[in-house]
Amino acid sequence: MYLCLCKGIKDSDVRDAGRAGIVMPCQIKARFGLKDSGCCGRCSKNIQAFVELATSETCVPCKNTVSS
Repeated sequence: MYLCLCKGIKDSDVRDAGRAGIVMPCQIKARFGLKDSGCCGRCSKNIQAFVELATSETCVPCKNTVSS
């Protein structure tokens, strides 16, 4: 699904960036050029949605539990 039509950014692009360690709002804005000319700016206003998507696959619960 497209998240930014101006830049052609898809949700899979943001997930890939998250897996590469790009998860901070400033990193995401820089990676995808959300403040560059030719972008309407709507995405940078909703940057938290990009952050949540980028971190959604990086926070995997640990399967190794310690029993007492």
